[in-house]
Amino acid sequence: MTLSINKSYGILPNGEEVQAVLLTNKNGMQVHVISYGATVTSVKIPLANHKKVDVVLGFETLEDYIQSFELPSPPYFGAIIGRYAGRIKGSSFDLNGKAIKLNPNHGEHLLHGGASGFHQKNWKIENTKKGINSAVTLSYTSPSGEENFPGELAVTVTYSLTESNELLVEYNATTTEDTVLNLTHHSYFNLDGHQHEVTQQELFVNAGRVIEKNHQNIPTGRVLDVAESAFDFLEAKNCPTSIDDTFVLGSQEEMAASLYSSKNNLQLSVYTNQPGVHVYVGGNCFDTIPGKEGANYHPLSGICFETQNFPDAPNHNHFPSAVLKKGENYYHKTIYKFQSKSI
Repeated sequence: MTLSINKSYGILPNGEEVQAVLLTNKNGMQVHVISYGATVTSVKIPLANHKKVDVVLGFETLEDYIQSFELPSPPYFGAIIGRYAGRIKGSSFDLNGKAIKLNPNHGEHLLHGGASGFHQKNWKIENTKKGINSAVTLSYTSPSGEENFPGELAVTVTYSLTESNELLVEYNATTTEDTVLNLTHHSYFNLDGHQHEVTQQELFVNAGRVIEKNHQNIPTGRVLDVAESAFDFLEAKNCPTSIDDTFVLGSQEEMAASLYSSKNNLQLSVYTNQPGVHVYVGGNCFDTIPGKEGANYHPLSGICFETQNFPDAPNHNHFPSAVLKKGENYYHKTIYKFQSKSI
């Protein structure tokens, strides 16, 4: 029901101010967002015992978020990822008959938009909405040629907190030239609280197919059935200790995935209009940067549900197109819904 803005979250090395917004609904659920990376830093859910649990990983200070991108494998806690979520093989693709060579940041490949992706940009708070379904809209304009992507890209992301304990994430984008685009949100969820492991929580993925990848996590182009494989989560089972894979989704009306904690009787349900959900277990900070409340984040600290197009789609004609044409609008919608399993 309420919304507050704190303009003193921190100052970036370039002197820009980072703003923070707190969304709260009538149930007491709270979502904290900062403009750096359009990042969700905490999601606090009220439980039946009148306590709250913080269900996403994050840091206490702006400096920690900045420093996290110097880790051996940056966790991208809570950030918006762009221009292209996931990997692009060889940091290159063809568009309209022209070879596009991007700036590699993961060996020879591009990962999560490059070394200077949307996760490290200070987004502008454009609008806030108070009252029922409080919301904040942030914007970023990516100049033509940033990380060698063509076209000036104007992006907005809106976080809305509904009275049904849903965090709604909506993306819109337009471009001045044909380009490729694949945005996602990179929160790590842990329904037992951000200081615990996720391996005792139950994972369900509503997908009968998964994208095959090679030893460098690059899609081969093949799509595999999950039946009788380690990727079959059509019946809920404990979270795996290691997963970094894209599942092929069906109807947009159906749940894409869910996570359940028997400890807190809390379920997260994920819905999206995207063709895939990339599931990743991790959050390692390599004993270098402490998490919130001094938590020591490790490879089993959280699980991501990165709703998106397929990795490396620009290099596979049979994958859903990632091309955004001049004059068109990109729209991506994802809902993270929290509820007790009995509801």
